[in-house]
Amino acid sequence: MPVVPATDETIARAAEALAAGRLVAIPTETVYGLGADARNASAVAGVFAMKDRPEFNPLIVHVPDLATAETLAAFNAEARALANAFWPGPLTIVAPKRRKCGIADLVTAGLDTIAVRVPGHPVARALLQASGLPIAAPSANRSGRISPTDASHVAAELGDVPDLILDGGPCARGLESTVVSVTDDSPVLLRLGAVPRSEIESVLGHPIHLAKEDAPIASPGQLARHYAPQTPLRLNADSAEAGEALLAFGPDAPDCAGASINLSPSGNLAEAAMRFFAALRHLDETGSRRIAVMPIPEDGLGEAINDRLRRAAKAR
Repeated sequence: MPVVPATDETIARAAEALAAGRLVAIPTETVYGLGADARNASAVAGVFAMKDRPEFNPLIVHVPDLATAETLAAFNAEARALANAFWPGPLTIVAPKRRKCGIADLVTAGLDTIAVRVPGHPVARALLQASGLPIAAPSANRSGRISPTDASHVAAELGDVPDLILDGGPCARGLESTVVSVTDDSPVLLRLGAVPRSEIESVLGHPIHLAKEDAPIASPGQLARHYAPQTPLRLNADSAEAGEALLAFGPDAPDCAGASINLSPSGNLAEAAMRFFAALRHLDETGSRRIAVMPIPEDGLGEAINDRLRRAAKAR
C-alpha cells in the first residue's frame, strides 16, 4: 500500500491499476477518494466491501468534463447552468441516468438517477485523462468515519486496501462536494458541501431547499450518522470541561487545559472548512473523553460544517 507522490509515472500506474479492476486512493479538492472503474461491477463491489458501506448508498462518478457527464446523465437547462458555473469544482449533480450508460448498477444503488462530478484537482483530472475511465470514488475512509483530507489519513484509515495512494497534498476545500438533484424543474439540495447554498441559488435564480431528513437516500452524505469520530462530541460549547478537548472557532476562543484546535482564529469559514476534518481527526486521537465544539455561524460554508457536526454527534 504505497503512499506515492503524484507524478506522471505514478498517475500512469494508478490508471493501469484502475483498468485492471484494482482500487486507488486519489486526491480531490474536497477530500481523498477511494477510486474504482465505475463500469467494473467487481471493482465497485470492492469499494463497498472495503469501506463497509451500505449498498443502498450510491457513489459519485467522476468524469473529465460536461460532455462526458452528459453521456451518463440526462441534463436539463438548470443542470447545465450549474455545471457551467461550478465545474471543474466541488459540485455533484444528480440527474436521470441514461439507459445503457455502462455504469455498474451498484454505483447508483439500483436507482434511475446517477451522481456525477467534474473534479478540479489537477491530480484527479490527470488520472481521469490517463485512464479514460469514469471513476467512482467515495471518500477513502471506513463508512461513517471522518473523511480524509491528507494522504496520511487514508493510510491510517484503510491500511493496505488501495493498490496505491496518490499523494496530492492536503485538500484545498476540506469538505465534500455539495450535491444537487436536478431530476425535474425543482432542484433539491441533497448534501450541503463546499459550494455554499447561496452560490447555487445565485446561478439558479431562485431558492433551493434541503431534502427532508426522511427522504429516500439518493446521494452520499444523507445518512443520519456520518463523518463521526470515535470520541463523543458536545456541540455549542462555550468552553471545555475537565477531560475534554476543544474544537474552537474565532478570536474569542477560551483557554483549554486539554488538547485544542482553533479552526480559524480570524473567524474565516473557508479556512475552518479546509481544516475541519483534519482537526477533528487529530482531536479524536488525543484520548480525550469528549470533544467540546464551539458554535460556528450557519452562514455560507458554516451551514455545511454544522451539518457535518450534527451528523457526527448523533448517538450511536
